[in-house]
Amino acid sequence: MDYYAPTGVHKESLLVSQVSRTLEADIRGKFLQLVQWFNGHHRAIVALSGGVDSSVVAAVANLCLGDNALGVSANTATTPVEEIEAATDIAKKIGIAHRIIVYDDLANIKIVQNQPDRCYHCRRELSSELNKIAVEESFDLILDGTNADDLNAHRPGAVALKEAGVRSPLAEVGLRKSEIRSIAKALELPNSERPSNACLASRFPYGQLITNIGVSRVAQAERFIRETSGIRQLRVRDHDGIARLEIEKNERKYLFDEHLMNVIGEKLHSLGYKYVTLDLIGYRTGSLDEQLEKQTTPIHLKGFSESESQTQ
Repeated sequence: MDYYAPTGVHKESLLVSQVSRTLEADIRGKFLQLVQWFNGHHRAIVALSGGVDSSVVAAVANLCLGDNALGVSANTATTPVEEIEAATDIAKKIGIAHRIIVYDDLANIKIVQNQPDRCYHCRRELSSELNKIAVEESFDLILDGTNADDLNAHRPGAVALKEAGVRSPLAEVGLRKSEIRSIAKALELPNSERPSNACLASRFPYGQLITNIGVSRVAQAERFIRETSGIRQLRVRDHDGIARLEIEKNERKYLFDEHLMNVIGEKLHSLGYKYVTLDLIGYRTGSLDEQLEKQTTPIHLKGFSESESQTQ
């Protein structure tokens, strides 16, 4: 599918009308709002993680702005290798210009200390890097893939992005995760059903220091389990040397094999884990936020409701 609308061709023709016909009415309306959201804008940077949310933003930005859209992916100490690979692949599929920036987020003591506001400092640093490109190359927009569901979860990073002037068109038009996957499928994006991922810093309980050794160990453990078992959605939570495996509920059965459990246990022991455990509840996003008495939930903060966002 060609994601680029040639100059002079109305955006609601060609691909937009083709995609719209495949969507249910309520999702179709939001998709058209997303396309119209770009009216009046000229040059945009999209923070492209490789996940489905930022991929949809990148695809629509490329459709609307063509060569004036740029996908930028941050390759840091806490970025899973698979995310950079996925971002590179999806950029090629979409046809959007793509750039990878490299910096060491673990040089930031606020991130290493891993307090509940860690994501604020991470996103603040990312915003700073993206703003440098925007200023130097005259981009008038910096976009990310925050969606409407994210506004109801612990997301201090969203606050940092908003303070830096980063816009979140998916959230602003009220698109939720399931709807975004439907749009990605209609756009024929190869990652429309790709499991969500997060930076490797999210594998460590708040207050536990994040180190290069710890991050590398988690990355190796998750990669080994995926390659050995075929499980697609998992997290290895590192509780100071104890590996707690969170597996998608409908995939837990893949571990009910004595030989496989032995192989995984031995591998994780070789990586330095003292104990290897299986979380019987299974994978859930933000499980380490469950311990927080107070969460930073954007929807409850000024300027983050969908109605307020749509007036920006």
